[in-house]
Amino acid sequence: MSEFGDLRVSEALVVPAWELSEAFVRASGPGGQHVNKVSTAVQLTWHVEASSLPADVKARFMTLFGSRMTNDGRLILEASSHRSQVMNREAARKRLAEMILKASVKPKRRIRTKPTQGSVRRRIASKKHRGEIKSLRGGVERGEE
Repeated sequence: MSEFGDLRVSEALVVPAWELSEAFVRASGPGGQHVNKVSTAVQLTWHVEASSLPADVKARFMTLFGSRMTNDGRLILEASSHRSQVMNREAARKRLAEMILKASVKPKRRIRTKPTQGSVRRRIASKKHRGEIKSLRGGVERGEE
């Protein structure tokens, strides 16, 4: 991913370069003079709703990562872990690609199964046992003296 054109997520999924916007800002945290004078951190912005991804992938993306998006449907990723702008840019794009790849996987349909007769029997036996324990907790009757 050394070239910063289109973001290739997989063979079938490609995010065109024009959908991504990057802004370089000063990183926070330790680093001395370097961090104070160089804008190495990158803010990668991507408008999910207006993207060219298939509708089902977009819907799954918004379900999975909706809490990280702005109200107008934009995802803003910030990368500032590296000292170089190029490395931070690459890290942000890689993170976005991983998120899209995760959203592109269709969840498996759950096959409904019946509980086995043994599990039903064990469940009812444990309920009866618990009921017996509780019934023995009754108050003590006092006789007259």
